[in-house]
Amino acid sequence: QTSFYGRFRHFLDIIDPRTLFVTESRLKEAVQLLEDYKHGTLPPGVTNKELWGAQKIKQAIIHPDTNETIFMPFRMSGYIPFGTPIVVGLLLPNQTLASTVFWQWLNQSHNACVNYANRNATKPSPTSKFIQGYLGAVISAVSIAVGLNVLVQRANKFTPATRLLIQRFVPFPAVASANICNVVLMRHTELEEGIDVLDNNGNIVGSSRIAAKHALLETALTRVVLPMPILVLPPIIMSILEKTSLLRSRPRMILPVQSLVCLAAFGLALPLAISLFPQMSEVST
Repeated sequence: QTSFYGRFRHFLDIIDPRTLFVTESRLKEAVQLLEDYKHGTLPPGVTNKELWGAQKIKQAIIHPDTNETIFMPFRMSGYIPFGTPIVVGLLLPNQTLASTVFWQWLNQSHNACVNYANRNATKPSPTSKFIQGYLGAVISAVSIAVGLNVLVQRANKFTPATRLLIQRFVPFPAVASANICNVVLMRHTELEEGIDVLDNNGNIVGSSRIAAKHALLETALTRVVLPMPILVLPPIIMSILEKTSLLRSRPRMILPVQSLVCLAAFGLALPLAISLFPQMSEVST
């Protein structure tokens, strides 16, 4: 976990969509196996591979702080399969005002649910803070997306083709700024109160506002990097593919092809973004 490559491999495991199909009985078996390992009562013949498989299942399904099962669509392993249809909707060409508002709202609602389901639950946090972050993210995403679309439509210098291409890139600044807004609104109290800092042995040695600033900056950067490949690569790739004779002669194939491109971009972007920074960072005393 100290290297980017190590974290990348770790998160590829965490976001593996196959864990969505794990049954309740298989989950109980995995948890029991890990408990037996912890207490030194492992049945004979259990291999390291089986233990790592059990660890993967538990990490993907059970919240580490609450020990409760995370609702399937809001698990990290469900983020790509459940989020891709929303990304496809965000990138649909010729959006109306109503469809722009709908897809931006749906995207921020999905993000808010994923953030809440995978939150740090070591310290109790009021629900009002999550509502505040959610409303801030929705308002900023919708207002930026609508504002940019209106500006592009009113710009007389652009040809219709150029206007359509620019409109396809509108979701990225809207989503990125909304993500920053969400982080700041939900975690601004950490800047005032600080966050717990630990020594090498994991003992809490105090509370630090400097560490809180580091943590908030890293989280905000991750939230900007995450939508970048998802919302920038597909419009570029689709603008090239739509000029090919295959898609020109078969316009019905545009949506399925765009869905596949979005799925591939999402699958690449998620592990890359969440691997940028270690979960435990160091700060000089």
